[in-house]
Amino acid sequence: MSRRSERIAEAIRRVVSITIQAHLRDPRVSRYATITKVELTPDLRYAKIYYTVLGEDKEKKRVEKGLQSAKGFIRKCIGDELELRYAPDISFRIDEKAEYAKRIEDVLTKLKKEAQDGTDKKDNKRD
Repeated sequence: MSRRSERIAEAIRRVVSITIQAHLRDPRVSRYATITKVELTPDLRYAKIYYTVLGEDKEKKRVEKGLQSAKGFIRKCIGDELELRYAPDISFRIDEKAEYAKRIEDVLTKLKKEAQDGTDKKDNKRD
């Protein structure tokens, strides 16, 4: 990705985040979605917007439906705010990497706790 594409992708990420938090009145989306990154095609015509969701699968489905229904409004906000020649066609994708990192973090925390509990038990037996 060129330097210009990177700057525009970051600007789109910021605009979409602000739009979701401040201007979108859809209760399915505003409290739960976090925009993590944006990937643009070299011609800046298409943008994949990645997001994460706090909550269970049920919440993820609700957020997905809310984002799809607000797609036109969000695209218009991007065009108005960034003043690009063409507002990119957008699609929303759930960020699998963030969920994967969260699962790894949970496993490491659990292992660390188990190791501490094992150490505590050994120390108690020595006393």
